[in-house]
Amino acid sequence: MNSTTFIANRRAALATLAALAASPAAFAQPWPAKPVKITVAYPPGGVADSVARLLADRLAPVLGQSVVVDNKAGASGSIGMDAVAKAAPDGHSLGFAAISPLVLNPHLGKSPFDPVKDIVPVVSVIASPVLLLGTSALAARDFKALIDAAKAKPGAVRWATSGPASLGHIVLEQVKAGTGVDITHIPYKGGGQQINDALGGQFEVLSVNAGPAVMGHIKAGKLTSLAVGSPARLEQLPNVPTLAELGLPAANVASVFGLFAPAGTPVAVIERLNAEVNKLLKDKDVLAKIDAADNLPTGGSAADFGKFIANESANNARIIKAAGITAG
Repeated sequence: MNSTTFIANRRAALATLAALAASPAAFAQPWPAKPVKITVAYPPGGVADSVARLLADRLAPVLGQSVVVDNKAGASGSIGMDAVAKAAPDGHSLGFAAISPLVLNPHLGKSPFDPVKDIVPVVSVIASPVLLLGTSALAARDFKALIDAAKAKPGAVRWATSGPASLGHIVLEQVKAGTGVDITHIPYKGGGQQINDALGGQFEVLSVNAGPAVMGHIKAGKLTSLAVGSPARLEQLPNVPTLAELGLPAANVASVFGLFAPAGTPVAVIERLNAEVNKLLKDKDVLAKIDAADNLPTGGSAADFGKFIANESANNARIIKAAGITAG
């Protein structure tokens, strides 16, 4: 071999090595290559936290890595989701939240990230029904009587929610639009004080997510179930109609929670996570724990979850504009 041929072959070999080094697939590491973190956009102890920890416990064995939960609460879920949006898109950083930070907050100028460009949906996990409840200050014992009372005295009925532009507020505005009644909105900064004041009869009506504590107050007769925002009637409240049954399908909404990832996360990782979570949502033990917290399993493809989020965002934009809702 002469020197010219040797140099040419050496250059060709170096070029091949360089191309391989530049190729993501050449030295791609198996996923997951390290612990996976799920950032929960709410405080410990709530619906999102409990379901995320359930997923973490069940995903760890099948992924072959530990799955840890990190709570980053604040700004109606936007702080946690912002952390997800800015995380490395390598499949080791995920988020768990309601879709509200993606479909409500951005229309109120409250989002530090772009919900379309910075976040990708992985899988819908649960729907948490919204209960419409009457307090001791309300004489009405069913939804029709509530509407009749609101018509008889416009503005006299006070409806409490967990805050301006919360899902409960959206339900209120849809009820008002669908029935033509004038109801006064009482916004709270979260759900804790709202429940305490409800038990004290500080207002007539509240909308709140279903949960064991709330169900306990209902069973004790301290709060009255008037309607539920849910795909179907709840097993624990079989005699309580959905808002759709009451002729208000636009108000019949539930809080949908799901798993998300930073934009740019490999499609193969998204597909694997989606498949594994959908399997878990068919597991009897997992379903029992979801049901015990008064939630409904959802599941489905990442693409369908994305379409659902886009539709909800468009609907909420219309509702917020029509009702003149602000962040407060």
